[in-house]
Amino acid sequence: MAASSTSRSLLLAAAAAIILALSSEPCATAAKSGRSPSAHLTAGFTHVKLAESQFVVQKPYDVPLRERYEESGGVRRMWVFASDKPISSSHPGGARTEIKVNKIYSSGVWQFEGDMFVPSGTSGASVMQIFGAATHATTLMLHVYGGRLTYYHQLTRVLADRVYDRWVRLNVVHDVARGNVTVFVDGERKLSAAGQGGKEHYFKFGVYKQSHHQPSRRMESRWKNVAVYTKP
Repeated sequence: MAASSTSRSLLLAAAAAIILALSSEPCATAAKSGRSPSAHLTAGFTHVKLAESQFVVQKPYDVPLRERYEESGGVRRMWVFASDKPISSSHPGGARTEIKVNKIYSSGVWQFEGDMFVPSGTSGASVMQIFGAATHATTLMLHVYGGRLTYYHQLTRVLADRVYDRWVRLNVVHDVARGNVTVFVDGERKLSAAGQGGKEHYFKFGVYKQSHHQPSRRMESRWKNVAVYTKP
């Protein structure tokens, strides 16, 4: 009777080991393949080849570029101070160091993808936007306030908490014909919003001081693996 019980226990243990191995195999395969958590979001899209010259840096007009922008090891680092001047003497608006992705589109479905890092303390800054709209400047702006990623300056529309001091994968899909924008954070859908019309659009990323909710004295964001995709 004891031998039978022992055999049964051994069989159950073996079965549990097999089930555990099978359940963990997909994760191991995904890890070996190096697929990102957002790989499924770009399926069906065509990668747009961009030259370095299409990453146009916009920074305060009265300081050298090296004092507000740095690129090293594939990471683009941008920062401003709240007291900085605009990007040109004739251009109104808050201080900014941003990159304009100089690929203008007016139809189809377009997707921005990038890994973003916001150091703690940065608050009151736009970190990514879709430029171009019918009645104002942008179709989308994503801001950071106190470690929260928000839709424009609306503190009730939080896309992610605790974005400070970690890499966050950001995917933004703009369907021009349907007039909508969808934002994914670390592969998860976090926002669906109406488009703002307009005839021409392009993506921007970096830091751009906002006047809402007491912006911090210094603002910074870092970016890597930035890519653009499209489909008809």
